[in-house]
Amino acid sequence: MITPLIGLTGRRKTGADFTAQPESLKHLEGDWYYADYARGVLAAGGLPVHLPLDADPALFVDRLDGILISGGADVWPERYGAQPLETADPPESERDDFELGLLDAATAASLPVLGICRGLQIINVHAGGTLHQHIPEHARYDVAPNGPIHDISIVAGTSLAGLYGETHEVNSLHHQTVDSVGTDLTVTATHEDGTVEGLEHNTLPMLSVQWHPEMLDTRESDPVFAWIVETAIANAR
Repeated sequence: MITPLIGLTGRRKTGADFTAQPESLKHLEGDWYYADYARGVLAAGGLPVHLPLDADPALFVDRLDGILISGGADVWPERYGAQPLETADPPESERDDFELGLLDAATAASLPVLGICRGLQIINVHAGGTLHQHIPEHARYDVAPNGPIHDISIVAGTSLAGLYGETHEVNSLHHQTVDSVGTDLTVTATHEDGTVEGLEHNTLPMLSVQWHPEMLDTRESDPVFAWIVETAIANAR
């Protein structure tokens, strides 16, 4: 059995964004994501590959077996035709460009894609959907991220239901949510207030979740990481 290569996207920051950096290094750039994304892929039998923002994203697609688009800052509202509110995170245009280009190439190649939190949101924006810019009650940074906050309902017969059943307990670390749903995407999980918690593509191997499975105590056995690894293996065959 092959060990699939799963590309992992992240954020670009400077040394000034981190503590304990020498003053002389604070202007230098670094690429960053929480290590538990990679650990989830490794635990499921895949090999995570960092995707730097400097390369043409299309060049990665022929060399990868799957892609994981991680969480992070807001998708810049102008990407979906909205004016940013005062609550918007600072723009990360380089990352927006990279991930939208990566989705262009992955969609054309039918490469498996898993989106987590921001990953779900940019998948929706790529498909022509829009976002609610500020839903503060979902940003539960007041509690530890490794435990569940609320239940979600999952549509029977979907890939997500096959992974989790028709209900699941999740954490909540986002302040933006899906508004209008993009073309060829289907809502497969929701919060009781109607917030979209899961999206799946109607014809492509593309699945995304609004919560952070990589932060939960179950991360090393979370089935969504098995999904990207197993789907990547099947697709490669």
